[in-house]
This record gives sequence, C-alpha cells and structure tokens, in this order.
Amino acid sequence: MGEIVVKAIVIIKVYGTTWCGDSRRARQFFEENKIEYTWIDIDRDQDAGKYVENVNNGYRSVPTILFPDGSLLVEPSLFQLKSKMGIS
Repeated sequence: MGEIVVKAIVIIKVYGTTWCGDSRRARQFFEENKIEYTWIDIDRDQDAGKYVENVNNGYRSVPTILFPDGSLLVEPSLFQLKSKMGIS
C-alpha cells in the first residue's frame, strides 16, 4: 500500500497592535531573521484580544507570542527572542 505523508505547518503567532513599539520590534525581529510567523492585530480581532487577556490575567499585554510548542513570551526583549529562537 502507498503511504500518505502529511506535513503540518505550525507557525509562530504574534498577537499585537500596530501602535505598540514592542509589537513592531518583535515583527521586525522575525522578518529580519526570516522566521515565519502570523501577525494578529488584537485591535481588529476581538477573539484574539480576548485570548491575550485570558493568557495574561486580564491584561492586553502585547506582544504576546505563541510558539508551536505551546509556550508564550509576553513583551519579550530582543535577548529573550534570540534565546528562544536559538540565535546568538
């Protein structure tokens, strides 16, 4: 019998706002390092805003970054992003 191989593409999700400097910095980090991610503007997506509030004890802390392994970074520094992605 033939074998079917299914590859799931799991992408980093960056929840943020367009007016937040930290959100812009996180996006720039992923773009400069050619790391695929999905941008979710919590000002435009009400469900995403609720998700961010839920995982941050009621606060709309941005950026909130969800990684494929289920871990989160909230308002990370560039050092924290580099460390998480294994970049020195």
